[in-house]
Amino acid sequence: MSEWKEYKLGEVSKIQTGPFGSQLHASDYVVTGIPSIMPTNIGQRLDIRTDQIVYVDPKDIERLKKYKVLENDIVYSRRGDVEKCAFITEQQEGWLCGTGCLRIRFSSPEVLPKFVAYYLSTPDIKSWVLNSAVGTTMPNLNSGILTKLPLRVPEKKVQVQISNTLSSLDDKIDLLHRQNKTLESMAETLFRQWFVEEAEEKVKLGDYVKTSSGGTPSRSNLDYYANGTVKWVKSKELKGNFIFDTEEKITDEAVKNSSAKLFPSNTVLIAMYGATVGEYALLAEPSTCNQAICGLIPNENMPYTFLFTLIKLNKENLIALAGGSAQQNISQELIKEFEIPYSKSKIDKFHNTTDPFFQKIKSNTDQTEKLKLLREALLPKLMSGEIQLS
Repeated sequence: MSEWKEYKLGEVSKIQTGPFGSQLHASDYVVTGIPSIMPTNIGQRLDIRTDQIVYVDPKDIERLKKYKVLENDIVYSRRGDVEKCAFITEQQEGWLCGTGCLRIRFSSPEVLPKFVAYYLSTPDIKSWVLNSAVGTTMPNLNSGILTKLPLRVPEKKVQVQISNTLSSLDDKIDLLHRQNKTLESMAETLFRQWFVEEAEEKVKLGDYVKTSSGGTPSRSNLDYYANGTVKWVKSKELKGNFIFDTEEKITDEAVKNSSAKLFPSNTVLIAMYGATVGEYALLAEPSTCNQAICGLIPNENMPYTFLFTLIKLNKENLIALAGGSAQQNISQELIKEFEIPYSKSKIDKFHNTTDPFFQKIKSNTDQTEKLKLLREALLPKLMSGEIQLS
């Protein structure tokens, strides 16, 4: 077995706090420029999400150059989700470590930066970071805390093997994700061309599709949840994609004795109120859901491909109709009354064209979920030395 050495993170790296608000004001952000990495941009798998990234004017970069990131740096969130970190790739070199972040730059040849990034994303280290953070209402991290973080590394050859194994899984997940994005974009383009740009008859959604809300079995009856096998979707699980599994499951008895209904596969789900109002998803398998969700059950006049794309592209329009002063909500009646474009011949054509896209997306999503589970299982075992690679 390879010998593992122990360090403190500060012994093998230099940790730099990102610029404070006095150095980088809201007025310094521009439409195009140098991306600035904020806590909200740090993803779940060492990645950086660019959908909400902000930009800094290149003319400001000279005075902020000590905050620039290089390939193989690691960026941590300094507040909030402090256990999350991102690994800087060649593509992101030269970006800015933004306000609310910390940058780790390695100074020792004994450690492989990518290995350390994976090590930092293990459950044990995430717990260490969260427990070490300061602050009562919101966890805060600082360079002093990260300097003391315990680090265990095997010999360099083993670090490379472990990093390559985990990177291979991440690369496969990213490839499947990119394929899905391309297929989704193709379906959206066709929808816009056939149902938005070309005027069509307007009809009420409820006249062509059956809707129903879900329900929550009594929490006081533990038998409704113990050893349950029926998937039960909560609104926070609606993330704009296929749902294969759920956080909680209920029993057949719970379905019989509550307002929870078993929806067929390919039912489109919409969150009707709360923080997730307007969020949507598609059932990969028959499932139930709670009362905060409305299910749109597809049929031959309204196939799931059309329904899902319709709801996806009209999310903001539905939210705009939401009522409620304290809490926005979209009622089932409002969904039924929502006017949509309708042409049976075009809808059939759209479904026949895009159904193969959706089937591929479903297959890719299933593979992605399985790869994520494999990665989650392997990560702590590889990082502890429990599993050794030959």
